[in-house]
Amino acid sequence: MASPGENMRINADRLWDSLMEMAQIGPGIAGGNNRQTLTDEDGEGRRLFQTWCEEAGLIMGVDQMGTMFARREGTDPEALPVYVGSHLDTQPTGGKFDGVLGVLGGLEVIRSLNDLGIKTKHPIVVTNWTNEEGARFAPAMLASGVFAGVHEQDWAYARTDAKGKVFGQELERIGWKGDEPVGQRKMHAFFELHIEQGPILEDEDYDIGVVTHGQGLKWLQVTLTGKEAHTGSTPMFKRRNAGLGMARVTELVHEVAMDYQPDAVGAVGHMEVYPNSRNIIAGRTVFTIDIRSPEKEVLDTMDARIREGIETICDALDIQFAIEQVGHFDPVTFDENCVKAVRDAAERLGYSHRDIVSGAGHDACWINRVAPTAMIFCPCVDGLSHNEAEEISKEWAGAGCDVLFHAVVETAQIVE
Repeated sequence: MASPGENMRINADRLWDSLMEMAQIGPGIAGGNNRQTLTDEDGEGRRLFQTWCEEAGLIMGVDQMGTMFARREGTDPEALPVYVGSHLDTQPTGGKFDGVLGVLGGLEVIRSLNDLGIKTKHPIVVTNWTNEEGARFAPAMLASGVFAGVHEQDWAYARTDAKGKVFGQELERIGWKGDEPVGQRKMHAFFELHIEQGPILEDEDYDIGVVTHGQGLKWLQVTLTGKEAHTGSTPMFKRRNAGLGMARVTELVHEVAMDYQPDAVGAVGHMEVYPNSRNIIAGRTVFTIDIRSPEKEVLDTMDARIREGIETICDALDIQFAIEQVGHFDPVTFDENCVKAVRDAAERLGYSHRDIVSGAGHDACWINRVAPTAMIFCPCVDGLSHNEAEEISKEWAGAGCDVLFHAVVETAQIVE
């Protein structure tokens, strides 16, 4: 199987120009983007992407979840396609690169193949997955989850946003509900280029992250119930303080995560305190715990320790507790051969690289269930993402897309 020569590179200027042009659709208020899924802005971004795909000679297919599949034919009509892509939707205050780099990087792979006159045995399909972010319609990675059989399509269609608008109806409204049944496509492999969304690559001065695993996740919603009382006249030993309980659980989560370094993480995120008055001891708190690890055994152990610790804390404070698991997926181990293709590409091109674990969920984490999959990370400034100040350099984007180009083309097999 022929590998692309080390002199074969993508057009980094063209990739950057495409990123900047897409960023003009759904601009944010502070330099980023607000192109939430199934909004008019999402529809406009999709139309621009479709135009670019057609100009590159690709044939567009759209499934019933609105996912876009732009195909470049291979020389063997029986060969399964190599898929590449990510998502075009953003957070309400999102950046210009999260997800978009992976979609337009996939398009740049095709453009570069066209420029170089390279044919591949396997078709290559550039993909824009619907509703990766989950910001408007929860959960995240919704369309790829339906594709991989994690979610039922009717259940996905029934998701509602904060204003009560329904996913299935909004998909039809913007004109991107396709006819193709979801999940019937068979893949030879899937590759996703993404910004790291963390600080490791920049801090350690690496060009490329070779993603070997995706962290498993558990979200717990905890309700602590004590007793509202006057902050001035209630003796300390008589208090049943749900706020103090939340504080101690917050510290517990941090301590548990620190015991499983370097890859485990944990924090208390969303917090509500009732009645939230300055002179009333909190009678009830509701908060979420987010714990993650690339090892299932570690994730389960963290979960058990936190649950046991909450019980101990509440017994000591004479307060009640309830714990509900509101989110979960197991750790992901990406395909050995696809990961090797990424690592070999970085080596061939002379880019510094290190193995890395994805701390965030991505469409690739679901697609890994149904096809050999790997991810490529490029650095982002200060590790910042899900923020309008999210930033990368043209050089980082170009290096990541070069590696994507080589990994995809080697997997799709050059025809001499």
